[in-house]
Amino acid sequence: QVQPVESGGGSVQAGGSLRLSCEVPNYPYSRICFGWFRQTAAKQREMVALFSPDDGYQLYGDSMKGRCFVSQGIAKFTVDLQMNSLKVEDTATYLCAAAPACSITWEGFVFWGHGTQVTVSS
Repeated sequence: QVQPVESGGGSVQAGGSLRLSCEVPNYPYSRICFGWFRQTAAKQREMVALFSPDDGYQLYGDSMKGRCFVSQGIAKFTVDLQMNSLKVEDTATYLCAAAPACSITWEGFVFWGHGTQVTVSS
């Protein structure tokens, strides 16, 4: 029954910022990799950012590289995603995933949240 829980989504105007958070209650392993993905009706699920707080590993997808930044949350199995200079095309459901090791593709993650909606208006 391990399931990440996202928060922080909402509506923002283009050029604005949002900070998303993810926590993974009852995470069963000592090491963790967080994955942020986004999904729309028009596009397949795509990787936004990967982050391993154990060694500071970070990897950003091309779609938001330079505009988003991951960081460790206050609690151990938590992560934040700071998104800046948001664009209308960033509108999507943002999903948090977790696994013992990072994977570029979504198939590599075993624990998934329900997602939080981000809507960017012009």
